Parts: sequence; structure tokens; C-alpha cells
Amino acid sequence: MPTLKRFDQFKICVFADDHPPPHFHVIGRGFKATILFETLSLDVGECPRKVFAEAVTWAAVNREALEEAWRNLNERS
Repeated sequence: MPTLKRFDQFKICVFADDHPPPHFHVIGRGFKATILFETLSLDVGECPRKVFAEAVTWAAVNREALEEAWRNLNERS
């Protein structure tokens, strides 16, 4: 589970051998959520609104890095 970014209250990760559609995980003390790359919308779980907003803002700026991490860990040759 590579951590791509650590914030004060949470981290953003992409898991290897994970299920589609492409998404990233937001993990913090007492919460877990997955956010879809395509729409930057909440897929599963829950997280505080402030955390969600910060994660999505970071993801929008770093979309290429997220997508590359997903491809490297999940696409089969």
C-alpha cells in the first residue's frame, strides 16, 4: 500500500491488486474512504468534509501521479 501523500490528519494511498474502477484511498484516524479518479467523488466509506475537500484538491493537482501509481500497481501486461 504505497502512501502517495501524508497530511496532518490523513494519508492518500493506492493499493496493489485493487479492484476497478481506478480509485485512491483516504485513511485517517477513525475513517476510511475511496475516491474515484474519474469524478473525484466518494465511492465507498466516509471521511470528514474538510478531509474530503483537501484530498480532492490535492488529487486534482496530482491526477497524473495518482493514475501512474494505479497503472503501475494494478494493470496487467
